[in-house]
Amino acid sequence: MARRTIPILRHLLTKPRPGVTAQTRSVTYMPRPGDGAPRAVTLIPGDGIGPLVTNAVEQVMEAMHAPVYFEKYEVTGDMPRVPEEVIESIRKNKVCLKGGLATPMGGGVNSLNMQLRRDLDLYASLVNCFNLRGLQTKHDNVDIVVIRENTEGEYSGLEHEVIPGVVESLKVITKFCSERIARYAFEYAYLNNRKKVTAVHKANIMKLADGLFLESCREVATNYPGITYNEVIVDNCCMQLVARPEQFDVMVTPNLYGNLVANTAAGIAGGTGVMPGGNVGADHAIFEQGASAGNVGNQKILDQKKANPVALLLSSAMMLRHLQFPSFSDRLENAVERVILEGKFRTKDLGGHSTTQEVVDAVIAALD
Repeated sequence: MARRTIPILRHLLTKPRPGVTAQTRSVTYMPRPGDGAPRAVTLIPGDGIGPLVTNAVEQVMEAMHAPVYFEKYEVTGDMPRVPEEVIESIRKNKVCLKGGLATPMGGGVNSLNMQLRRDLDLYASLVNCFNLRGLQTKHDNVDIVVIRENTEGEYSGLEHEVIPGVVESLKVITKFCSERIARYAFEYAYLNNRKKVTAVHKANIMKLADGLFLESCREVATNYPGITYNEVIVDNCCMQLVARPEQFDVMVTPNLYGNLVANTAAGIAGGTGVMPGGNVGADHAIFEQGASAGNVGNQKILDQKKANPVALLLSSAMMLRHLQFPSFSDRLENAVERVILEGKFRTKDLGGHSTTQEVVDAVIAALD
């Protein structure tokens, strides 16, 4: 199958999947002259535990002498908008690492997370849900990548009160956005030796909106004959995830469904605290904890300084690979996996009692 030139980032390449035999001869990464120069990365610590876990990343990057440096900006979820200087920094650097930004419930306050995604056209959200060796989970063979459309659907933000007590919220699905997220999912599968792409939908009820999404996925699938394509209704999908997660590989979804599916898969595989992810577009990328950071506002965790830094550490490893520093990415991933496998230093959500700093110190000690 010929490679297709399409406007997406080809950067979230992972190590061989469990059960896939790696090449016996190593492949040497050959950088272009000057590629080793340190890269500027915009850093948004965020709210709640955000500064705690982003500081963990800063410490590890410094310890491994990673070729990046951070331009830090203080942004909080209660701001009316992301400051323009922050947007300009991300546009300039093209890469951002961020902690969680709290979104006030109700009240008509816009989500700054959504503003970043729309302003930078970060149309693809990717969450990597997989088992880490040493963690006890209900299923031991989870290796799922959830890719969701990130700019429209139920998260379009088009809501208004028709009359007092009656609110209309619009779900927007377009052919353009559906096709490009489908292309991203299939290209990701193709470049990462993944064998199947599953489209998640509710076209039995939303026949036009989700029907258009499915139509787009089907059209794109014809260009990738080496990848199996199937479809599943979202409610059945959640049940199947809990019962037999091994049947899923890459999943492509509209916006809201992807949020639900990714958090379900994360819970099965070991919890949101260990799942990396990012939001990417043709020109920019923001790396952050993959599944919902539900403990952003957990004051007890913050006071005890026991936030789990693993998800953001693994997300920063994805960032290093995106920046074409694969050896640093591998070192960081291997160190995190070694600490989890040994089991001496784990935060409460992973069955331990360690502080964030104790986990960071263990990861730094485990660096090759």
